[in-house]
Amino acid sequence: MLKKISVIDCQLAGVSGDMLAAALLDLGADEEKTIEAMESVKNFIDECEKLKISVGEKLIHGVKAKKLFIDFIDKRKFRFGREILEAVKKCISELKFSREAEAFALSSIKTLIEAEAKIHGEKLEEVKLHEAGSVDTLVDVIGVAKAAEELNLFKETVYATPIAVGKGLLKFSHGIFSTPAPATLEILKKRKFRFLGGVIDEELTTPTGAALLTNLASASLPSFPLMIPLNVGYGSGLKEFKEIPNVLRIIKGEIDEPPYTDLIYVLETNLDDVSGEIIGYVIEKLMSEGAKDVSVIPIFTKKNRPGYILKVISDEAHVNKLISLIMKETGTLGVRVNSCIRHLALRDKTVIKIKLNQNIEEPISLKISRNKEGEIIQVKPEYEEAKRIAVKTNKPLKEVYFKAVKEAEKILGKFGRRKTGSQRSW
Repeated sequence: MLKKISVIDCQLAGVSGDMLAAALLDLGADEEKTIEAMESVKNFIDECEKLKISVGEKLIHGVKAKKLFIDFIDKRKFRFGREILEAVKKCISELKFSREAEAFALSSIKTLIEAEAKIHGEKLEEVKLHEAGSVDTLVDVIGVAKAAEELNLFKETVYATPIAVGKGLLKFSHGIFSTPAPATLEILKKRKFRFLGGVIDEELTTPTGAALLTNLASASLPSFPLMIPLNVGYGSGLKEFKEIPNVLRIIKGEIDEPPYTDLIYVLETNLDDVSGEIIGYVIEKLMSEGAKDVSVIPIFTKKNRPGYILKVISDEAHVNKLISLIMKETGTLGVRVNSCIRHLALRDKTVIKIKLNQNIEEPISLKISRNKEGEIIQVKPEYEEAKRIAVKTNKPLKEVYFKAVKEAEKILGKFGRRKTGSQRSW
């Protein structure tokens, strides 16, 4: 089964709103419709005397990329958060965006305003937005929303690579600050997106770019997933760098996946000075605190010391909590973290009754796994229930397992193979 996927690659030159919009246009979004939507911003924001948008192509370090040119005259030096939010609402209503595009545009602008409000210690409605309150911010939000809608990205999976934010100092309305800008950092922190400095002594990722990216992509991956590329869009920024092309690229492709996948995090640490009792306790503690799975692998460490690799599988919500627990309980000095896509079999559960002693029937739960074609690949009784029955009937555990599987085969033979994707029990 092939699934559509897009990866926004911003690990070289970061991301800004105009770069993202330009890359989407280069990827194939309707240029006329997108520009029309962007220029409509002028009708919904006060004191914008001129707004003209054009798209060109430029060869940057040997790479041909689309470039967005936004020519505008804005009489306002700042706008309040409520003004920007209201302008976006009116604009998307007039443009009749799809439900997904409308939600994206509102979420993106709220992400930006909320970050600015938190940094300045103000309410969302009352925060003064200088750079973020400019006409081109709204143009970027509306343009990316429209282009992504044209490419059907809201119905597909989108990821991002780690975001290059640049390094050094930047000058903005509140003075001089180190890169990344406070609002950019706040957005990346809240959305838990990876970032790195990069090789350029400039600001590479803007707050608007960060807000748009973190709402379009579901997560940031440490590297590209295993995928088949189908199309690539290149979007250029305004700055020119001697060392690298100031280009953002979006790769649209396919991944071969079974019906179910999820994004997991693998936490690992090497231990060579922790007792078996401590490791056993840590395993129980990790599972009770939200780990999906915990395993211990015997190894030899430096100076030929016997040790262990403690490996934990976690979802995104529990990563930081589990890292703290590992370090606190084991005393390890570091934990490695890798994110990856996990492929899952179709899983089902049912309850059957088995007879072991005379006419006494015992209920037992079965876990049934299927491949993507819907064929059964495993039938397995629940261990704790099988153990309970074995103790109660004084029968060997393997006999309980055997009886349960044989009974399941009768039911499966009677009702046949279930349809792929069904979650009902027999």
